[in-house]
Order: sequence, then structure tokens, then C-alpha cells
Amino acid sequence: MVPVYVVLLGPPGVGKGTQAEALSNDLGLPHVSSGDIFRTNLQNQTELGKKAQAFMNRGELVPDDLTIAMIQDRLEQPDASKGAILDGFPRTPAQALALEKILDEWGGKILAVPYISAPPNVLIERISGRWTCRAEGHVYHAIYNPPKKPGKCDIDGSELYQREDEKPETVTRRIQVYMEQTTPLIAFYRQRNLLAEIDGTLPIEQVTEQLLKVVKKD
Repeated sequence: MVPVYVVLLGPPGVGKGTQAEALSNDLGLPHVSSGDIFRTNLQNQTELGKKAQAFMNRGELVPDDLTIAMIQDRLEQPDASKGAILDGFPRTPAQALALEKILDEWGGKILAVPYISAPPNVLIERISGRWTCRAEGHVYHAIYNPPKKPGKCDIDGSELYQREDEKPETVTRRIQVYMEQTTPLIAFYRQRNLLAEIDGTLPIEQVTEQLLKVVKKD
């Protein structure tokens, strides 16, 4: 059986994580998040994690070859033998080429590259409206899921706070950086006729429905 992969693209706040889990459950493929892989390698102090930490301690970006090695290591785990839903990797055309090379060696193929998009103002509203409880990390949203008492968690009564990376000015920058990084990647996959653009402003269930249509087109 040929291993199959879905490369999920989309800016912060567009709901990639939620959709990756939905795809994972439907297709029976693991959700492989580059952020989770980094955290696991750093926490477990693996050889790759130690090398990455050295760059991070100097305030430098982790080189592509290290990032690719971590991803390849994860994709070689038994649960990913049939393929995976890739979230957060690749980020650049160079990483995409490296992924192609790895999959060629394994006889694997990319089914599709769904790009979930939404206007910046929608993304900023979604992320900057989040508030988290200090005690247990329960998450609220000023518009979509407000607490009963302002500033207090409904469940444990602890104070709600806003994470630094969820403040409007930080969110704006995160979206800008993502678009700068990813625009060449979108062009890369469009040229290969793998890109499928999906409206991320639709309700969650409709986005999932669109995604499943895209990945099951064969």
C-alpha cells in the first residue's frame, strides 16, 4: 500500500489544528505537527533536540536539515507507515523539495495540499479574543465563548489572562510573517497542481466537508 500524505497550509487562527484532527480521524492517518515534534525533541533532549537547542540559544533559526531530520524521524514511526497529515511542515519550497525526495524514496505520494485561508481581520479577531485561565488552562473567547463573569473562569474561578502571542499586535505580525514565508510555497504546490484553496471563514463542519472532498478526489 502506497503511503499517502496531506500537507495542510493556513495562517495562524484559521483552524488548521482542528481540521487536521478531523482529517486524521476520517482517514486513519496521524496528525503530524511540526510544533509538537520540536517540543518533543527539546523536552526529551534527543540528539536532534540538543542540536536544535544550540541554534535557538544563539537566537538563530533552526537549519532546514535539522528540521527535516526531525520530521523524517517522526514519519518513520510505525503509526505513520500508511502516511500522515502534515501540519506546519514544509514551510518553504526548499523543505517541500526535501519532503518530495523522502517520499520518492519511500514510494509515497502527496494526495493534496489544502490551503485554508481567511482575511487578516477575521484571523486577528479569532486569536486576539482568546483568554486562558491561569489554573487549568481552560480557554474562552470574548465573542464566541465568553465566561459568565468577565475575567473569571467558569470552571475553577481563577483569573483569565491573555497570552503574549495572542495580543492583537503580536497576532498581526505572526500573520504577516506566515504570509511572507508561505507565499512561495503556495506557488510551488500550485505549479504541481496539488493546491486546493478552501474558505476558512465557513463553519468548521463545512470546512471539514470541503477538505474531505479535496483529499478523496481520487
